[in-house]
Formats: sequence, structure tokens, C-alpha cells
Amino acid sequence: MLRVRDLHAYYGQSHILHGVDLDVGEGEIVSLLGRNGVGRTTMCKAIMGLVPPRGQVMFRGRDLAGLRTDLIARAGIGYVPEDRQVFPTLTVRQNLELGLKRAGRFGRWTFDDVFRLFPNLERRQNNPAGVLSGGEQQMLTMCRTLMGDPDLILIDEPTEGLAPLLVEQVGTLLAEIARRGISILLVEQKLTIALKISGRLYVMGHGRIVFEGTPADLAGHATIRQEWLEV
Repeated sequence: MLRVRDLHAYYGQSHILHGVDLDVGEGEIVSLLGRNGVGRTTMCKAIMGLVPPRGQVMFRGRDLAGLRTDLIARAGIGYVPEDRQVFPTLTVRQNLELGLKRAGRFGRWTFDDVFRLFPNLERRQNNPAGVLSGGEQQMLTMCRTLMGDPDLILIDEPTEGLAPLLVEQVGTLLAEIARRGISILLVEQKLTIALKISGRLYVMGHGRIVFEGTPADLAGHATIRQEWLEV
């Protein structure tokens, strides 16, 4: 489904991504691990065209590198950024409606689906999104992206700063996304979550992929964990 080859990205003169190769298959959950500052968020932004990429970003056989972000989204890739970009003066329901590619046209996700998974959003659907807690805003951002019915979703640090109960709810949502046949590229620092839900893992260090394998493979490589993941 997604095939990234020799991907480079820059911020000004700073070379952030150094020839990254990465694949995500149909219905697959793939985690991208690594410490802060190694290029994981830049990877997502380069795929989405928010940072100019150099290299190939193939999605369903089409090279999206260099296209505008809105065209990449319409091609079927959704993006949940790490900074919870809700529209604070709009209601929860209005925020969700903005995720639809066409007003009133639903795909695999409806209001009922979202509210069943997160009853708090249903109870507060008429409240301004700006009054939600940080965790609720994270849920809203993820669900708004799903309303666009993507085939692949990039999710950047969804559990950052969340209470344990909300972390568990995020895990439930990720499992439900995969169950509906949507592929996931998950940027995550919590190793326990990544190991639990992912079919494959990539570890990034200094803008390069330093490890690729299954959760079982990573569990057997103590040196990789110590050098690139553990504090």
C-alpha cells in the first residue's frame, strides 16, 4: 500500500531524513519508534507533503511526493498530528463534520461509530472543542481524521501526556481502525503499546532506519533497545 524509498527531507539547511525506506501493507499496523528529535514526525510530514520530500512516496502504485497536502489526503491518507489541532470555537460535532470529504457523505465511520467508542464525545458533542480536556481533544482529532474515511492513517504520538485510562481507549480505537481494514503507521514512544498492537516495527535514529522487524525480533535485540530506545 505505502512504499517509501530513499526519502530525504530538510528544514532549511538542516538535513533531517537521510534516505529512509519504509513499507506499510494492506490492513497492517506498523510502528515507527525512536527518541524525540530523530525525524519521526518529519517522516509523517514528508509523506503528507507538509515538508518538501525528496525521494519516492508510493501509495497504491502512485507517487505522491511533491503533491499538495489536500491532494494526498484525497488519495486516501489521513494524518493525526501530535499537537491536537482542534478548532476550539467550533463544537465537537462540527469538528467531526469538518473531517468529511464531502458534507453529509459518510464512509466507514459515522457519528454513531465515534460516539460508541468515546461516550464523552457524545455527551459533549454540542460543547466547544476548546473546553475539552487534552485527552478528549486527542480523541476528537483522531476521530475527525477517521471521518474522512482514509485507507491509511498516520498517527503521531497519540498517547503523549494521556492518563492510563485514555491510553487504553486509544489502544481500543487503534484495534478498531485495523479491524475495519485501515492501515496504520503509528509514531509512538510507549514501547509496550507498539509491541502489543503492531505487526512490524521500525526504529529510527538520526534520520535513518536502524532496525526493522517484528515485535518478537525487537524483543531479542537488547542492544538496539538500549542504544536507540531506552533512556
